[in-house]
Amino acid sequence: MLKKILSVSGKPGLYKLVSQGKSMLVVETLADSRRLPIYAREKVTSLGDIAIYTTGDEVPLYKVLNSVKEKEAAHPASIDPAHATPDELRAYMAEVLPDYDRDRVYPTDIKRLLSWYNLLIGAGLTDFDPQPADNADDDDNDEPTLEDNNASPKASNARPPVVKNTAMHTTASAAAKTPVGKSTQRMRQK
Repeated sequence: MLKKILSVSGKPGLYKLVSQGKSMLVVETLADSRRLPIYAREKVTSLGDIAIYTTGDEVPLYKVLNSVKEKEAAHPASIDPAHATPDELRAYMAEVLPDYDRDRVYPTDIKRLLSWYNLLIGAGLTDFDPQPADNADDDDNDEPTLEDNNASPKASNARPPVVKNTAMHTTASAAAKTPVGKSTQRMRQK
């Protein structure tokens, strides 16, 4: 489920992947269900690809979100990430994931994690476990994924059609052949 939830660098909130165009993704905001395009030049990250640093191996984000959900009983976080101090954020993270790497996980990362959790809970998305379809690399799956950005080499090598704008490129001989109205002729005579 988290594979279709996206974070876009430079844009607030989380987005749900709706479809994919030729050079863009069509996403829907989780907060107010507005649809908007996300172009290839923007940095997009799937929540399913994010992990949290620990003293051992990295822990996938869905496990951390499940820990927060267990602590909060599937309600919004008890701590306000926007107004919490760094020490409060670190203490909260130590309760949720005791062996997180305190040197590489910054308070801003914890704020982002808690704000994402609150957005997901507010949107009614409480199942953070990966679905079997999220891990499978089946070609039978017709739904767009982030990996499909460069789906076919034929599409990437295809050039867009060339459209000539003849209105902007008129020559003197073409202008002489063009019928001119009386008002334009009077202006030229003056």
